[in-house]
Amino acid sequence: MPTITAQGKTFDCKPGANLRRALLEHGIDLYSPRANYVNCMGIGTCGTCAVAIEGNVSKANWRDVARRTLPPHDPQKSLRLACQTQVLGDIKVTKFEGFWGHESATAWTPQSSD
Repeated sequence: MPTITAQGKTFDCKPGANLRRALLEHGIDLYSPRANYVNCMGIGTCGTCAVAIEGNVSKANWRDVARRTLPPHDPQKSLRLACQTQVLGDIKVTKFEGFWGHESATAWTPQSSD
């Protein structure tokens, strides 16, 4: 089973699991405080679940690619939308500051919650 490490927690998931669902099921703060109330609930249109991922995940689908081409995201950054990503192997997830998780300062790393 793949292992996800995020916000100081490590847990297993099924191969092919949706990253957004897995993170939320394990109490990971995926969204900024305001985005907790205003997000697309996983359909890939808002871009607020953007994270950096190290490890084996699915290729970016058209929704992921399309949303990350729109501001404030930058398609040159190596972020992914958690809601459009399937976990294929062990991964480490980092979340950045900002409503869309697009800023350069980290909100949390795989090892810590701050």
